[in-house]
Amino acid sequence: MRKIIPLSCLPALLLGCSGEQSALAPRGEEASEIGRLFWTMTIFLALVLLGVLAATVLAIAGGPRVRARLAAHRFIVGAGVAFPTISLLLLLAYGLSAMGSRAWHAAAGSAALRITVVGEQWWWRVIYHLPDGTELESANELVIPVGERVALSLRTADVIHSFWVPNLAGKIDMIPGRTNRLVLRATRAGVSRGQCAEYCGGAHALMSFHVVAREPPEFDEWLRLETRPAVRTDGEGARLFVASGCGACHRVRGLPSAAGRIAPDLTHVASRRSLAAATLTNDVDALAAWIRDNQHIKPGNRMPPYRVLTDGELRLLAHYLDELE
Repeated sequence: MRKIIPLSCLPALLLGCSGEQSALAPRGEEASEIGRLFWTMTIFLALVLLGVLAATVLAIAGGPRVRARLAAHRFIVGAGVAFPTISLLLLLAYGLSAMGSRAWHAAAGSAALRITVVGEQWWWRVIYHLPDGTELESANELVIPVGERVALSLRTADVIHSFWVPNLAGKIDMIPGRTNRLVLRATRAGVSRGQCAEYCGGAHALMSFHVVAREPPEFDEWLRLETRPAVRTDGEGARLFVASGCGACHRVRGLPSAAGRIAPDLTHVASRRSLAAATLTNDVDALAAWIRDNQHIKPGNRMPPYRVLTDGELRLLAHYLDELE
């Protein structure tokens, strides 16, 4: 009975590998190739394990003739030297072929969109390079069109980070002083969660992001709205935003005195799925909590807490940001 219970838990454990942050639930071209490589190797190694177990059982319980054959020089050389060498070479060739089929320069040449992602402690700066030569900045969320290749240029502003979206592609490091490349191609619409996969300091575990894949018409509409200035650039909330010094670090396009580049661009912050690099849900209460006590929520982040604001001012500022869709 004790042996049956762990086996009965196996489906639940496998279900834990599905979802919006799993390499076993591919939603992208490269992730699908990684998945095929994983299952090919897993099945092959499982068959090897079964063969080894069968040979072990025969060596222990088999008759004299069977044990004599297992101990023969020909079997030892064939099963112990020739088979591992040939099989590993074949797996290596298959792996190199699968992972080399997405040469960056060839794929990037046909990319419909170019995006630069800069890893910072502890958030992600996202810069869209539009066909007309202009740039559009966002943070902690990438929106990409389904079925089209997107060329990513990956950099870091401080220490080593690592960009990893298991549903879409493999992990690639962001190293100071160099630009690494990655091409994404989402095969279906949906939200994939990404993570910094290289320890980068105290808040490393709270440095996530989302990649939202939308059908091309929906993506075009999102891009059209995203290129506009902020929907609200006046009122008490906007004045409080400027008066509190928020504009020294944050940018809100269209709002005077809010042209900071140190921290995330907030022009359309309310349209994003999360706050603080996927640490909080995006709503008024979360905005208010973050402004007042962000160091408790995400210790070590670069934003000072604003405990000097009254409850009324805090709600006013949070409501203003919640209107920036």
